[in-house]
Amino acid sequence: MESFLKKVLTNKGDEYTHRYFVRFGKGQYNRRFLISLDKGASKVKIRTSFELANDLVNFVNGINKNLKFSGNILTKDKVSGVDGKKKAGVFVYEISESSIEQFENAYYYLLDVNHSEILLKIKKSLPKPGKAEEKIDNKFCALYFDLKYLPQVKETFFWDVPDCKKAKIEHDVIIKEIEFPKNEKDPVKIRELAKRVGKIVRRINFDGKNAEKEYAIAA
Repeated sequence: MESFLKKVLTNKGDEYTHRYFVRFGKGQYNRRFLISLDKGASKVKIRTSFELANDLVNFVNGINKNLKFSGNILTKDKVSGVDGKKKAGVFVYEISESSIEQFENAYYYLLDVNHSEILLKIKKSLPKPGKAEEKIDNKFCALYFDLKYLPQVKETFFWDVPDCKKAKIEHDVIIKEIEFPKNEKDPVKIRELAKRVGKIVRRINFDGKNAEKEYAIAA
């Protein structure tokens, strides 16, 4: 699979990636989409901010279809045949040691996995919007996995990072203009369909060395 960031930064943005930019108005948003890597002798640890929760769940589910998940799944629409609660505009479904097959288009997966080769822990409440950049939680998600999965992890999340033992990546999102859809009257749809035009600055630190890359976006 490709992470939403890789899709956006390699000009493969789609409806799935668009949702991560709906909350951005015009302006500059520093220190977003945080992710770090720490490679040990036999295990690797990844920590991320909340935006990468879905990608981490989809990633581990893709490499091992037999994993069982526990925690909360948030959806925009009600899932038929499953008991859930509506809270703050979303449906919340609590699962325990279960597959996620019924929830393919979830708004957010706030799930844990406990497996001999894969340990995933994600906090169970989304952070409130508008937090200052220095207060953004870079440990909202934690993934520990066997070293044999490192090539797949690098291809998905660290595709442009040289081989290293430690890496930290953060992104500055600069929105210069917003292109609104024509002939649309619904305010909610206008917000959701509006295209954010600008750039993303990807800042990478790997084993103490720094690199910076800029990407034009129309997300």
